Order: sequence, then C-alpha cells, then structure tokens
Amino acid sequence: MDTLECIKTRRSIRKFTTEEVPRKNLEELLEIARWSPSYKNSQPWEAIILSGAKKKELSTILVGLLEDGKDNSPDLAYPTSWPERENTNIKNLMAKRMKLTGVDLGTPEMIFKAKKANFNFYFAPHAIYLFQDASLSEWSLFDIGLFAQSLMLAAHAKGLATVPQAFATDYAKEVKECLGIPASKRLILGLSIGYPDKESPLNAYRTERVETGKICRWME
Repeated sequence: MDTLECIKTRRSIRKFTTEEVPRKNLEELLEIARWSPSYKNSQPWEAIILSGAKKKELSTILVGLLEDGKDNSPDLAYPTSWPERENTNIKNLMAKRMKLTGVDLGTPEMIFKAKKANFNFYFAPHAIYLFQDASLSEWSLFDIGLFAQSLMLAAHAKGLATVPQAFATDYAKEVKECLGIPASKRLILGLSIGYPDKESPLNAYRTERVETGKICRWME
C-alpha cells in the first residue's frame, strides 16, 4: 500500500472477525514500529500482545471492576476540559455519531456500554498494551505516540485493523498486575487488533478532519 494512501485511509475499527493473526505477522508489525523516531533515540516504549486465554482473563477482570462500580484510576488522567476549537471538534463528532446511530454517547448508560466494549477489546482476537517507565518526562509520551501511530499504520498496510483505546487503561493497577507489568511503569494505551469485519455497519463511519487551511498558516 502506498504510504500516503495508508495514512489517509487508516481508521479506527470496532468490529473484527474471529480469525486470529499469525504470530509472525504481529511480530512483523513491532519490527516495523520499532524504527519510529524518539528524542535522542531513547526509544521509550514497551509492548505486550495478548491473545486467547490471557486476553479473556483480563477482559473478565476489567468488566468485573466496571460492573462493581470501582472508580477508574488510569496512569494518564482524562482531560477535564478542552479549548474551544478542540471542544467544537469533539461536539461535531458526537453529534454526527448520534445522527448516524441514534445513540447518545454522552449518557452514563452509553458510556458504560462503551467501556464494556473496550474492556472486551471489541472481541478482536488480539489486544496490545503500550507502556513506558513512569519516571520518563512528558516528552516521552510524544515518542510513544509516534510508536503507536507507526504500529497502526503498519497494521493497516498489512490488511489488519486497529483501534486505540484510552478506556482500556482505566484500571491501570489491575492491568499491570494481570500482565506482570511492574508498578514502576506507566500504562499509556490499549489497542484492539485483528482483521476488520468489512460488512459491519459499525465500521462504515469515517470521522472527519478539519480543513488544512484552518490548522496551518503560511509566513514568508
């Protein structure tokens, strides 16, 4: 796949087939993503790939915590407010989703359902967690973001699909205990990965982007 086409056509997928991805194919994605740039080549990223019984075990733990009403405690706190421009983008997204699906994703009931879907990794055959040492500076968050983008683009180029999931880090302590990740690490992101269900209406929606002229100024 052409690089520019890959960047423009990648999207978040929330319905997967049950077909497992061969381990060598998943390893290839990490082989590609590890060439991502980082500050002073610090390479501040680590990953765990889950499949089968271990993924199911973690899903059971996370869904149980959700249903028990346990307060979330992610290593990266959720934003509590947004500047006007970014908030407008979010509102436009929510309004369009509601128009297309008839579901208001801003209600507590829908947030609960959305979290449960996240904790089940949308029933994808595999899940990936990205983490890094908690002593690293905020700059290293930028670096691991580059790694995540490389990983998702490599997956798309190989015919796979992903969705980055902030909700999957809600119970960071329990995730790290289940996966044997030291408490000294900072859980950054969860991702579902597998083959996309191309017939599912859940995957038909494509989010919009702000026009280039509104995010860039030219100066000479």
